[in-house]
Amino acid sequence: MCNTGASPPPSPPHLPPPLTCFKNSSHLLHPVGDHDDDDDSHHRARALALSKVAGEARAIGRLSVPMAVTGLVMYSRSFISMLFLGQLGELALAGGSLALGFANITGYSVLSGLALGMEPICGQAFGARRGKLLALALHRTVLLLLAVALPISLLWITSTGHILKLLGQDEGVASAAQTFAAYASADLAVLAVLHPLRVYLRSQNLTLPITACSLFSVLLHGPINYLLVVRLRMGVAGVALAVALTDLNLLLALLCFLVISGAHKDSWVGPTSDCLRGWGAMLRLAVPTATAVCLEWWWYELMIVLSGLLPNPRATVASMGILIQATSLVYVFPSSLGQGASTRVSHQLGAGRPAGARRAAGAALFIGLQCRW
Repeated sequence: MCNTGASPPPSPPHLPPPLTCFKNSSHLLHPVGDHDDDDDSHHRARALALSKVAGEARAIGRLSVPMAVTGLVMYSRSFISMLFLGQLGELALAGGSLALGFANITGYSVLSGLALGMEPICGQAFGARRGKLLALALHRTVLLLLAVALPISLLWITSTGHILKLLGQDEGVASAAQTFAAYASADLAVLAVLHPLRVYLRSQNLTLPITACSLFSVLLHGPINYLLVVRLRMGVAGVALAVALTDLNLLLALLCFLVISGAHKDSWVGPTSDCLRGWGAMLRLAVPTATAVCLEWWWYELMIVLSGLLPNPRATVASMGILIQATSLVYVFPSSLGQGASTRVSHQLGAGRPAGARRAAGAALFIGLQCRW
């Protein structure tokens, strides 16, 4: 008979106790996906942080690019003025250049620096959605600048030539500078309102209107110079008066924009007695800012004054004036980036987001390092 029963299965091989072959390997018992989840979380957090920094960089760019264009437009105004001074001759060019240096040292730098003192107040007020504080800061700063502009105007009208002669400048150049400064004094009252108004608008991200209005005013600068210098034969006085009229056109254009667009309604209150109080906090910001701006400007302008002590002062002062105007073009871009970063940091601080302020500062620093190439 055939044996139909199945043969017994072979005995299984001897196996070691479970996992005893993995000594000191308890970490292998953790689920495989835990590390992957940690890596994914890390990558997501890093991607989120980078996206926030990129967002801050775009926000700074939206502020800085229009301001850079505005700076280039206003630079063209200075270039046009120098062209008309050059057409009047070497003496007029030297006198106008020396007067501009004197004006920058004694007036323009002071007003610009004091106006920048309101920037952190306005930026943080906008970030905190306390729009009325912007108008209050605007009113106080305008009053401050008007008070400062008055004695500076008197200085320009009465003593510019005398001071320059005491500093050893050529008598003819100093006389031409006196004429230029006397007529340019009208510009101080305009700038006392224009500087704070631009900070007021920039703090609310309204930079494109500033660019458009600046372009409009500069397009009129050439015809105004032609009318005053060529047609009316006002000479150096015509060039100085044209600068003041161009700034006045810019101020009027910005005011028209506000009236037509109504962009100021959420942040506007009429002047009240509050404008006369609380100046201490504003001055604590304005005075150090003005000091920093003055120190930055003065060492450039002092070179024009020192060039007047060289032989043939008419040629040296005229040449240095042209050189200073050319090198000022270099400062348009970093200055615009700094203003955009300052505005953005103020917005974040006002909104109670210090981390966002750090990101904005870091993004601005990164942009600056990239632009240096």
